[in-house]
Amino acid sequence: MLRVEPRLSDEDLLDRFQGAAFGYFLETVNPENGLVADTSRPNWPASIAVVGFALSCYPVGVERGWMTRDAAVKLTLAALRFFWNSRQGNGDDVTGHKGFYYHFLDIRTGLRTWRCELSMVDTALLMAGVLVAGAYFTGDNDEETEVRELAEVLYRRVDWRWAQGSNSTLRQGWKPKSGFLRYGWEGYNEATMLYVLAMASPDKPASDDSYAGWTATYRWENIYGYD
Repeated sequence: MLRVEPRLSDEDLLDRFQGAAFGYFLETVNPENGLVADTSRPNWPASIAVVGFALSCYPVGVERGWMTRDAAVKLTLAALRFFWNSRQGNGDDVTGHKGFYYHFLDIRTGLRTWRCELSMVDTALLMAGVLVAGAYFTGDNDEETEVRELAEVLYRRVDWRWAQGSNSTLRQGWKPKSGFLRYGWEGYNEATMLYVLAMASPDKPASDDSYAGWTATYRWENIYGYD
């Protein structure tokens, strides 16, 4: 006899979708270094932005009962330790430079892959997740204390002023052989988080004119009769 499952309520259906979406991070993470694949395709590299999303979602997973707090701490620490200890520099076989990180990393070695750019906005997404972890794990045990300590030093290491080059706006990226990419982060977009983190940095903030320089690039448009 055909078994028909009862129709889920909108709330239950949304809960199922949310749990399945969260499961992506647990299915594609390398638990040794906390790196998370950019897609679920075989042999795909990790994306530092996706790691940032994962770090910000682990606390949600704990609160929703999708993972234990201990498991979340372990994955978080694996990622934070990796980024803190990974090699920085302007040569080959590195993970980042000036506190920033390359957009795509080999999920096993953590080294730059695809000759990708050192990404300012993806580093910002990573740092947002790092700071979420530091704010959420407030326990007084050694592991959660280490999470908070690593979160702070990772954020403090990012040299936002360097990422401006000779401009008021932050550059979109940088490559070791050719330097900064031609374009900067301009216009009203996801760069909001980038500039907030850059200006709030306690040690190496963006220049005082960075916000004005960014907002000066806003462009008004008329869409469906609305300005």
